[in-house]
Amino acid sequence: MEAPSISVVIPAYNEGQRLPRFVESLTRVALLQPTPRVEFIVADDGSAPEHASLQQASIEAAQARLLAASSPHRFTYVAAPRNGGKGSAIRLGWRHASPGATWLAFLDADGAINAEELFRLVRLTDTPDAEGVDVLAGSRILMAGRRVVRNLHRHLQGRIFATLTDLHFGLRFYDTQCGVKLMRASVLRPLLDVLREERWLLDVELLALLQRQGARCLEVPIDWEDFGGSKVIPGLDAARMFWGLFKLRRRLEHVTLPAPGQGRALPTSLPGIDTR
Repeated sequence: MEAPSISVVIPAYNEGQRLPRFVESLTRVALLQPTPRVEFIVADDGSAPEHASLQQASIEAAQARLLAASSPHRFTYVAAPRNGGKGSAIRLGWRHASPGATWLAFLDADGAINAEELFRLVRLTDTPDAEGVDVLAGSRILMAGRRVVRNLHRHLQGRIFATLTDLHFGLRFYDTQCGVKLMRASVLRPLLDVLREERWLLDVELLALLQRQGARCLEVPIDWEDFGGSKVIPGLDAARMFWGLFKLRRRLEHVTLPAPGQGRALPTSLPGIDTR
C-alpha cells in the first residue's frame, strides 16, 4: 500500500466508551474521502485492560472495514507500557508514523472535533490556502459560520490561559489548546527529539519551537462541542498549567534547535482572525 499523506495520532487513555464511537464516525467519513490519504494511529497511553481491549477492538474493526472497501486510508494501534500523558502518547504515535507521510497531526479522542471537521482540515492541506503554510491549527472561535459549544467556565479559563501563554511566548495565537493540529512532517520531524512535554503543554511547546524555526502557521476556525467527560480537573490543572508555562519558558531558553528553514514567517491567520 502506498504511504499515506497524513498521519493523525489520536492519544487515548481509558477511552473504551467514547473512542469506539468516534472511530466508527471517522471510518464512515473516511470511506467518502478518497484523498488525501490518512493514516490514523491510536496511541494507547497505558489504559486499563478493560479499556484497552475495547479500544483495540474498535481499531481492528475499522481497519477491516477500510480494507474491505479498498479504501486508501488505514488505522493502526500502538500502546505505551504505562500512562505517560497526552504529550507522551502523541510522540509515541508520531514515531510510528509512515516515513512517507507529508503531514503529522494529532486529534483528541473525545470527539469534540468531529470527523467531518477533521477531514475538512485534511482537504485544506491540498489547496492553495495551505501553500507555504507549515502548521494548520484548529481554533475554537465563533466566526466563519462555525459552531462552538462549551460552558462559560471553560471558555474563561481558556482565555486566561491564552493570555498568559502570549505573555510568556508571544505566539499571538487565539487558541493554542484546540485539540487538532496538522504540521508538515519536514518541519516537525527534526524537532521530535527536542520535545519533552508529557501532558497538556505539548501544544505550547510545539508552537514555541516551531516559531523559533520560522514555521508559518494558520489558525482555522472549526466546529467544536464539549460532550463532557473531560479529564481536565478544574482549578488543579489550571494551576499546574500556569506554573508549567513558567517552567517551559525557562527550559526552552536553553534548548538548541536544528537550523531553521529559510524565508518563513509566523504567524498568519484566516481573514478576520486577530491572533495578536
